Amino acid sequence: MQEKLPKSYIVLFYVLLAFIIILFIGPILWMVSLSFKTKVEVFGYPPRLLPEHLMFSNYLEVITNSGIPRNLMNSFTLTLFSTMGNLLVTVPAAFAFSRFRFTFRNQFLFVILMFQMISQLIIAIPLYRYFINLRMLNSHFGLILIYITVQVPFTVWLLKGFFDSIPIQLDEAAIIDGTTEVQTLFKILLPLGMPGIATALVFNTINAWGNFIIPFIFLNDSNLQPISVGILSYLSTQSEGDVTTHLMAVASVLGLIPAVVIIVGLQKFIVSVLTAGAVKE
Repeated sequence: MQEKLPKSYIVLFYVLLAFIIILFIGPILWMVSLSFKTKVEVFGYPPRLLPEHLMFSNYLEVITNSGIPRNLMNSFTLTLFSTMGNLLVTVPAAFAFSRFRFTFRNQFLFVILMFQMISQLIIAIPLYRYFINLRMLNSHFGLILIYITVQVPFTVWLLKGFFDSIPIQLDEAAIIDGTTEVQTLFKILLPLGMPGIATALVFNTINAWGNFIIPFIFLNDSNLQPISVGILSYLSTQSEGDVTTHLMAVASVLGLIPAVVIIVGLQKFIVSVLTAGAVKE
């Protein structure tokens, strides 16, 4: 029988866990608190987490008198099309690397991994010059292409790992029954690899929604900017010397809520797929 850990170790573990939770949750709670405060309460001393009065008018001010709602819609558009486009490219590529044996296969995989190690800031400058020549600056289409390209290496490796875990005997049995390689992908690998695809959706959604460097460089038109850059643009429109900390907190909360909802929803999808696979006979 395994020996039980001393109670002091268990207490220490939960204390460390609580500290980590506070470390990550604390700034978010403070940001939400600021979003409901007045200008006076923002700089009140001693600082208080709970405001005296919930100022919902702060949210009304940002929603009606700023471009934040438009920035949120831009983020939805960029995230949706870049994520779907990424899967259209990476699912066949991961299938090919997982199931086919061809010349320089391992070398291609290594090159893809090398591209994953390149910083977005490094590729942004030369891409900026190319996009000027192609007249694709201030374009959602051009930005979506960059989002897809940046996430291709990681997603290919991620999906390849999931496809490798599926027994190849299932493919062979399907081929004996007369299915083609494409049909095998859609009928065998995709249904069994849904947890991996959902995981890729989570990572791609997080990266696309929170990406700041790429849209900041390639989008100068505030009407096209996603929420990550729109918050900064909103700050630049405020009058010098005016206290807008509470309004910036509102914009940040509005940008955070959809991301949390999307990520939690996708995580529930992963759990449901795994649970369905676990009980399937």
